Amino acid sequence: GGRSHLAQVWEIAPFFYFWLIGSIVTAEIGRANIGWVDPIKAMNYNSENEIKGAFGAVLRKNYYPGDIGFDPLGLKPSDAKEFAEMQTKELNNGRLAMIAAFGMIVQEQVTHHTLF
Repeated sequence: GGRSHLAQVWEIAPFFYFWLIGSIVTAEIGRANIGWVDPIKAMNYNSENEIKGAFGAVLRKNYYPGDIGFDPLGLKPSDAKEFAEMQTKELNNGRLAMIAAFGMIVQEQVTHHTLF
C-alpha cells in the first residue's frame, strides 16, 4: 500500500537517521569553519565597517566558495581560472543529472511502470 520507503527504513534501521543527521551536521560545521569568519568577529567587523544585512556573515579572505580543501586524488587545478571552469562544468553536469532524474521520476508516475 501507501507506506513510504522512509517509514520502512525507520522500522528496520532507525539508527540510520541519527547517523545521517550527525554526518550532515558534522560536514556543515566543518565547511562553515573553513569558509566563514567566527560569527562574533564577523558581527564586530560588520558593525565597525557599517555593513548592513549580513548578520554574522563574512567569508574568510583566502576562501574560494566551494573549495574546502578536500582533494585526495590531487585532481583540483592549481590555476584559479581552470578551477572556476571545472567548477562550472561540475555544476552543469549536476544540473543535467537532476533534470534526467526528474524526467525518469515523471515517466514512472505517468506510466505506472518502473524503468528498471
